[in-house]
Amino acid sequence: MTHDTNPTEMPERSRIDHDQVKPRRGGGRKGEQLQVPEAEFRSYYGRPIIKAPVWKNPDVPLYLFLGGLAGSSSVLAAMATATDRPTLRRAGRVAAVGGAMGGTVFLIHDLHRPSRFLHMLRVFKPTSPLSVGSWILSPFAAFATATAGAEALSSVVGDTRWGRFVRRAGDVSGVATAAVGPALATYTAVLISNTAVPTWHEAHRHLPVLFAGSAAAAGGGWGLLFSSVRDNEPAARLGVLGAAVELATEEKMTRDLGMLADVYDKGRAKTLMTASKACLALGAVGAVLGRRRRWAAALSGAALMAGSALTRFGVFDAGIASANDPAHIVVPQRERIRQREEAVRPGTTPPDRRYVPAAGS
Repeated sequence: MTHDTNPTEMPERSRIDHDQVKPRRGGGRKGEQLQVPEAEFRSYYGRPIIKAPVWKNPDVPLYLFLGGLAGSSSVLAAMATATDRPTLRRAGRVAAVGGAMGGTVFLIHDLHRPSRFLHMLRVFKPTSPLSVGSWILSPFAAFATATAGAEALSSVVGDTRWGRFVRRAGDVSGVATAAVGPALATYTAVLISNTAVPTWHEAHRHLPVLFAGSAAAAGGGWGLLFSSVRDNEPAARLGVLGAAVELATEEKMTRDLGMLADVYDKGRAKTLMTASKACLALGAVGAVLGRRRRWAAALSGAALMAGSALTRFGVFDAGIASANDPAHIVVPQRERIRQREEAVRPGTTPPDRRYVPAAGS
């Protein structure tokens, strides 16, 4: 995954198109053609000002979803270990290692070569969300693999001295996995909001909360789907909490974005986000009312997971649409310039009208 940076200054409002103009005659000798063409100006309106991310779809949305699923499931597995809920513990550990490995596969596929992922691990850059994310994903995957391996080995060895040792080792690595889990579930929000894409960048305060809620809904849904009725209460609570946080944050985010939220009200992004809201609402209601029935718990879990995945795809599609809309660059930028000039006290010299980066740039 690569990053687009904010432009350092606005492009000119118009340009000369030399391919569409004809040489001007006159002046000098009769019939002589001058080499200076007549200028024909053409507006930049309707043309993208920034380059949209070249990230692949569905690779990147699935990477976002699986990271959230893995992170929240690791926390759920640790809770299940502490409260002696074996089926929920196993389900959470499987989701943690599976989500981490699957997310890594999609990330490497988007990067085209595994060497690019390894290159990101050579140097740790605290100022780079991509570098920090790589260093979050790698230890999480290692801890999750160790935890899942201990889970599998202990079931083979049984209740022996070595079996008890392996289980305790797995519990310790499970706590380490859960400690990294919340960061894995939310760092991708920081990653995309650090780009120049207007709808993502201006939502940098909302996206981490939105992704945290989405991750919790996915983890809770997985637990409802693959744990027993006796063990699934923490999963149901986590799923309902995640759905509520996600729905509330999405509503506030679109309201605060103003005109930038129009990409969520049209096209594929609107379809995805509408379906996401429906799935999350149905899943949350089912988790509250039907978790004691195995079939209802499974359907509710599937709905919560589907809603979480649809949110990631919807946010991704909205960002691409925003990057391709020049009004999303020009209008907010002019508003920031106007606000800065209005803030200048009387008697002082107004600042020049250069590009004013958004907060957090």
